[in-house]
Amino acid sequence: MNTAMKNEKAKPRKTTDRGELRTDDLEVIYDSDAGKTVALSSTSLTINPGEFVCVLGPSGCGKSTLLNVIAGFVRPTGGEALLDGQAIEQPGADRSMVFQQHSLLPWKTVRANIGLGPKLLGDIEANSTVNHFIEMVGLKKYEHHYPDQLSGGMQQRVGIARALATFPRVLLMDEPFAALDYQTRLMMQENLLNLWEELGTTVVFVTHDVDEAIFLSDRILVMSASPGRIVKDIANPLPRPRDQMISSEPKFMAIKRDCMEIIRAESLRTF
Repeated sequence: MNTAMKNEKAKPRKTTDRGELRTDDLEVIYDSDAGKTVALSSTSLTINPGEFVCVLGPSGCGKSTLLNVIAGFVRPTGGEALLDGQAIEQPGADRSMVFQQHSLLPWKTVRANIGLGPKLLGDIEANSTVNHFIEMVGLKKYEHHYPDQLSGGMQQRVGIARALATFPRVLLMDEPFAALDYQTRLMMQENLLNLWEELGTTVVFVTHDVDEAIFLSDRILVMSASPGRIVKDIANPLPRPRDQMISSEPKFMAIKRDCMEIIRAESLRTF
């Protein structure tokens, strides 16, 4: 294969023609010695290809359970979850997950961690793919470092690059920046938006941080207290591209008040 073809292969591939998510009357019930716990009830939503959707709600409302159903880690008790019209029944390479803790393989370098997915999937241009994503997350100087030699923000950048290196239709993120300090968190939010705008991957991002949800999202789904369901779907009218100064805009503050009022009301229902 000639060099021109290799370079073309290494460019990011837009995925906005795929990545539609839908759940219909989703229900998840956990059984334990203490009895049954309804984590999700009658949860229905549609996320369009390429959308960036954030999920907010009180603690224990089922945000992570919803994400795990979409990932294929949890089978619903009732209803269904679909990706591009096909029922989600198990994990797959068409969905990638980034967790709060980086979950990198400690015995592998930055380069090896990012390259794991492409190699397992038989990407014949895996090295070019890895090169591209190392550059995208700004870690070229650290490609031969191990996870414990990196800062928390760098570790999460590696985790995001690893998740995106398989070019998934959907990127699932479960409070990925929660453990970071404030300044690093703001930087990571801007970096994530740059990656998303270049790749066009559908993103579902769970967070407790209302400001983070508003800054990142096209839409915000607010969930009820347990059992969880979607009680408000808020369209985010803030223009893109965004920087952190947008948090002082009147529209930003109006969305924040709306979200806070719903979350407060739902939280009070549990007392």
